[in-house]
Amino acid sequence: MDIAQAPTLSQWVGDPAAFAAAHWRRRPGVFTPDGPLGSPFTLKDVDNALATGFLHEPYVEMTRADGPLPADAYLSARSVHNSTSAGFADEKKIRALIEQGATLLMRRIDQWHGPTRDMLARLSAELQRPVEAFCFVTPPGTQGVPLHRDDADVLVLQLNGSKDWRVHEGPANGDWRLGRVEGEPPAEVLRTTVHAGDVLYIPRGFPHQAVGSGGLSAHLSLTIREIHMGDLFRSLQKLSAKDMNIAARPLDDEAVLAAATTMLDHVAKALAGLTPQDLVDHARRTALAALPAPRAPISLSDLAAAYTEHG
Repeated sequence: MDIAQAPTLSQWVGDPAAFAAAHWRRRPGVFTPDGPLGSPFTLKDVDNALATGFLHEPYVEMTRADGPLPADAYLSARSVHNSTSAGFADEKKIRALIEQGATLLMRRIDQWHGPTRDMLARLSAELQRPVEAFCFVTPPGTQGVPLHRDDADVLVLQLNGSKDWRVHEGPANGDWRLGRVEGEPPAEVLRTTVHAGDVLYIPRGFPHQAVGSGGLSAHLSLTIREIHMGDLFRSLQKLSAKDMNIAARPLDDEAVLAAATTMLDHVAKALAGLTPQDLVDHARRTALAALPAPRAPISLSDLAAAYTEHG
């Protein structure tokens, strides 16, 4: 990955070339970038999102170290025009649970917060990998998630308060599982307290856990997703089947065999000209294409003005 020219990433980790050489996929690290926070998302945006009353599952969850809380503990139903719908974030319930030691998790900030979506679009283009955003709000002395592995490289920006982190040695090869780490954990490679304005980098697959320390801890996690075997296999199918012209429903055994012969011949020719890098590039482009599209506001004010102008 060539990230020597990555202005968005530099707001998080400083010199991107030095970050790539010393940390990317190698070891965790803590950075304190110069200037303002590298994210447009703040604790005030959390307040505003909850205050709208429109935040809905699965964009919000409450959890503790031993697992997620039941949905009805923090969600409520709402009636509109004689129809009741469940699953809306209840800010009163959420605040009470935070005061009782629970963690608020807000998923995919990039899907509903425009400035974050724009920032991640730039960062994804620089890294050529999809980047997603999550927010965690944890009271002091509590832990929201147990020791676990993420299927992504993670950049953690502390927005408020502080948090104590422990990061453990990463997997030795590609045969590992994401999620909760059971049994004896790998050796610890980093123990640190991250304060407001600091950025923590955790390489993909490195087990980690955190406990809120000073004040109300709020942090934004950027997950940098890498393709996996399923992505490569789907790209292989698409590339090898491109421009294949075979009848969808052969009528008899002879026609079925003829279709199979044509298919194998087509795939063999397609694979002969396909390189491993072609396959990886296609899978990464496909993953990037699944990110939220650029904003396209409907601007009813402009539409109203146009109607007025044309009578």
